[in-house]
Amino acid sequence: MNAFDLAEMAADLQALDDKSLRRRRRVVQQVDGPRLVVDGEALLAFCSNDYLGLAQHPDLVAAAQRGAQQYGVGATASPLVCGHTAAHEALEQELAAFVGLPAALSFYAGFAANVGLVPALVGRGDALFCDALNHACLIDGSRLSGAQISVYPHGDLAALAERLAASGAERKLVVTDAVFSMDGDVAPLADMLALCERHDAWLLVDDAHGFGVLGPQGRGTPAALGLRSDRLVYMATLGKAAGVAGAFVAGDATLVDWLVQRTRSYVFATAMPAMQAEALRESLRVMQREPQRREHVLALVRRLREGLAGLPWANPPSATPIQPLMLGGNAQALAMAAALRRRGLWVPAIRPPTVPAGSARLRITLSAAHTADEVDRLLAALHEIAAEGPP
Repeated sequence: MNAFDLAEMAADLQALDDKSLRRRRRVVQQVDGPRLVVDGEALLAFCSNDYLGLAQHPDLVAAAQRGAQQYGVGATASPLVCGHTAAHEALEQELAAFVGLPAALSFYAGFAANVGLVPALVGRGDALFCDALNHACLIDGSRLSGAQISVYPHGDLAALAERLAASGAERKLVVTDAVFSMDGDVAPLADMLALCERHDAWLLVDDAHGFGVLGPQGRGTPAALGLRSDRLVYMATLGKAAGVAGAFVAGDATLVDWLVQRTRSYVFATAMPAMQAEALRESLRVMQREPQRREHVLALVRRLREGLAGLPWANPPSATPIQPLMLGGNAQALAMAAALRRRGLWVPAIRPPTVPAGSARLRITLSAAHTADEVDRLLAALHEIAAEGPP
């Protein structure tokens, strides 16, 4: 496509339509947990990452309001100028304590964290090992680093071990999602960390979908596995189970100080608003005093999986709130999503390039804000569609 050629852009958009790959936004007008009004239509949503149902928690809303009263609604500058407030300082200390690591660094967004973090850790002449199904922000951060990238098959420890052993790079970094966002499976982190220790490599874990859900009190996937190592760099987002927005990186205090100096998406970006930091501090407190939220959403996961077992579409193993239902073709996934929408249910169709070609799916996500009856309503609709034949 030539630069700024609108006719070619229009043709390319039509090609996306022809392949059932064009994305369109819908306007959410009212929110009551997973019960939404969307383009004027009342829908029960199974599509958000609000795993603990905290996004509208009154204590978080009140904390944000108090923060806005004290600090205003904007941070006004980079953290290295005047954007790092007492609220940010307290949040970072509390995040580090929550995940059991010496220090933490907060970011305004998860994507920004990873595209800055990876290039701060490795560069030209270094080796980087990346799971084939890693999130786009890890992929983009890896490309920006300039390091030599080796993409290994998803979860393939033998392939990773072989590539680590063959590398002569002085500095090596393995990057992986902890819980993979489209499949809901968990990386074999204990074995990966052992490989890193054996081959003098570091392990960067993106726990966007594990933080708040897995581990004691939701302290994350490494905590669930009892992992501790100076080679572990822990990153998690705060707009999913934590219910707000932003992200953080945690690890050794020297590492965090290094990241303050070298992470361009931290140094050259306006900090998250202090009112957001105050809401996140309250989110950590709610996670600890309301453990029933984690228990409830994980019980819903078991209920859903039992109900999906008799359907003609595969539901790959996942013990997390992310539950894929495999359809295969793009048009089939869109048709299934439309059939559910006609029944008042919003479950998104996920298509390439988000997932590999031929693996289009529904991505069902559960929240502590869902009830057991609402999960049963989704299951009843899916069984009804299956009985009618392919949509």
